[in-house]
Amino acid sequence: MTASPSRSRLIRKLREALGETICAALEDANVVEVMVNPDGRLFVERLGEGIERIGELKPGATEIIVGSVAHALQTEVDEDQPIISGELPIDGHRFEGLLPPVVSAPSFTIRRRASRLIPLSDYVSSGVMTQLQASLIRHAVHDRLNIVVSGGTGSGKTTLANAVIAEIVSETPAHRLLILEDTAEIQCAAENAVALHTMDTVDMGRLLKSTMRLRPDRIIVGEVRDGAALTLLKAWNTGHPGGITTIHANSAHSALRRLEQLTAEASQQPMREVIGEAVDLVVSIERTATGRRIRDVMRVSGFDGNRYETDHHSQIDENSHAA
Repeated sequence: MTASPSRSRLIRKLREALGETICAALEDANVVEVMVNPDGRLFVERLGEGIERIGELKPGATEIIVGSVAHALQTEVDEDQPIISGELPIDGHRFEGLLPPVVSAPSFTIRRRASRLIPLSDYVSSGVMTQLQASLIRHAVHDRLNIVVSGGTGSGKTTLANAVIAEIVSETPAHRLLILEDTAEIQCAAENAVALHTMDTVDMGRLLKSTMRLRPDRIIVGEVRDGAALTLLKAWNTGHPGGITTIHANSAHSALRRLEQLTAEASQQPMREVIGEAVDLVVSIERTATGRRIRDVMRVSGFDGNRYETDHHSQIDENSHAA
């Protein structure tokens, strides 16, 4: 579909504001993040290479970019509303911009929308995960187990989730996938897929309730961040197995504790039994000094009244046994 003249003009103006260096970084499939600090220093993070400084913006240039993005998103940013978040009209990259007084000078970060799908086989060949861990994930997909991908900021949760979704599509191409996100980051090549996005007036919980009426085979949530986690777990437990979500947590066990915290936002009753029944596999990814690594693949078989019944497959343990 051809963009309207006004939209094409808007995108052109935005590209001019961003400048050649940032636009080139956003066109690089290996770039994960573009960051501009209050002092104007410009950094990029590339897959497997860490963060590198690539230049500097002149005084005032960052503020112009933040203002241009606000205009493109049809909103305002100023001292009273100093933070702006949203998807850029350029390829859907995620933008987070800040103005004083919350920072000393204008600053922003662009999370580049992934354009390159990394298959599980590449995770193994690059040493990010072991062959056993990959096999466990593939068996979970085949058996329609519910998978939670956990990790910290910038650990690669969504990229890994995309790899697992690719396995789902390959294993069950006829399945109808419902994909729910706050920001469009999930890649899915399924022939029968519906993508839903939250908005100011429609939160994740409302989307999940609607999803139940859209005849899903598998329910995929980009990231659970609030009490909607309980709705998702109940959906997984009531005839819609084989889903996947990501969660912000630094370990597999921390992911279960985080789910407890999120479900507590929607229920005064502890939901450990529900979590133990709904979550089958937790895949924990972390960013280390030498790159990303699957820290743990943890099978969850239930909650026995005192603790979660789990079985771990840690890369650290495998490496120590191999040694």
